Amino acid sequence: MDTKTKLPCRKKNYNKVGFELKLFIIDQIHNGRISVNYAAKKYDISRATIQYWIKKYSTFEQKKLGVSKQDEIKKLKEKIEELEFVKDFQQDIIADMEIITGVDMSKKSLPKTLAEEIQKKKQNRLKENG
Repeated sequence: MDTKTKLPCRKKNYNKVGFELKLFIIDQIHNGRISVNYAAKKYDISRATIQYWIKKYSTFEQKKLGVSKQDEIKKLKEKIEELEFVKDFQQDIIADMEIITGVDMSKKSLPKTLAEEIQKKKQNRLKENG
């Protein structure tokens, strides 16, 4: 028979954390100011608890904003279309200015791929105008 007495496992006692502090910790983690490990040590909270808060908070934010993933994707696609339109417009202006002034500004100051796009637009304009 074993004569050793078994000691009960010590369970670590954690203090209750308020909602505002949870949001503050999650915000710091999302913004890259601190890591989950650092937050766990600093605030004496288990990493699993913080991970649970992050998961719960992300669904809370989505419900609060009322934006579904499909709506968010649709908005992002619209933003991409808008930015592509602006890019094309700016390239048209640069191509026109290069034709008028005779100075190749795009080759000197823009990335190679953008400069090539502008050169193509410039060539198309010159073909159209003869």
